[in-house]
Amino acid sequence: MAKYKVKIDKEKCIGCGSCVAVCAGNFELKGDKAFVKKTESDLECNKEAADICPVQAITVKKT
Repeated sequence: MAKYKVKIDKEKCIGCGSCVAVCAGNFELKGDKAFVKKTESDLECNKEAADICPVQAITVKKT
């Protein structure tokens, strides 16, 4: 299973929660920003979260 390095740009994040909706296993909202639970994760939904983010605040790279 592939591992992914996941990062959220806090400056870009608008806290819409779309990443949590598609990948609650690795994203959560705290206040008005999204946070990554694990910066290195094997969850495929990390890529979906990056794709669905309306402000492109999430980067996902294979490790």
